[in-house]
Amino acid sequence: FVAVGFIAQLIDGAIGMAFGVITNTLLVSVLGVPPAHASARVHVVEMFTTAASGISHIFHRNVDWSLFRRLAIPGVIGAVLGAYVLTSIDASVAKPFVMAYLAGIGIYLLYKAWGYTHEHREPKVIAPLGLIGGFLDAAGGGGWGPVVTSNLLIQGTSPRMTVGTVNTAEFFLTTAASATFISQLGLEAFSIATFGLLIGGIVAAPLAAFVARHVQPQRLMLMVGIVLTATSLFSLYKALA
Repeated sequence: FVAVGFIAQLIDGAIGMAFGVITNTLLVSVLGVPPAHASARVHVVEMFTTAASGISHIFHRNVDWSLFRRLAIPGVIGAVLGAYVLTSIDASVAKPFVMAYLAGIGIYLLYKAWGYTHEHREPKVIAPLGLIGGFLDAAGGGGWGPVVTSNLLIQGTSPRMTVGTVNTAEFFLTTAASATFISQLGLEAFSIATFGLLIGGIVAAPLAAFVARHVQPQRLMLMVGIVLTATSLFSLYKALA
């Protein structure tokens, strides 16, 4: 779990996505953790990894503060709503939808990796994107980065500043989601797996912010897309079989 946390956070901090979806897929599909509990554990870990990541991105001057303010507030609102919805429905009902959602993210990342291009433009759709991204992140156990980062890049924002800003804003919505999960589920959000993911994620966060300046995003998107699509489709098959 330390290794998974390290790799997931390294990828997430470098391209602005994948920590939640990678770790949530592992917990749900491999370990059989109910979706609500899996998402709760992932968000508890992300409270700390996103704090470390945000500080590192601020240090490397990767944050657009104007964009940050327009994303963070609707992101928090969406995260609270998503966490409440997930804890209010039966886990067996939620699992196929969660897996289908994660598989969709994986396929979308493959698409983004295949045709990656960039032309700088000012983004026009920000607050609704933050609200939807926050909701799907909490309800699906991950998705803030894939939804928000990808859509901002499509709108023409700078890759480095987008990754740094989205990662920094994520701290606030993961904290809000974690508080909601704990209020609904109690301290069951904690486990040995949680602390393993936490250790690996915190160690990787400073390195990931540095890597964000040098990595080729389309290559990491391709790797993440393959893993998420394969594991999520397999889990969806098992859930529906």
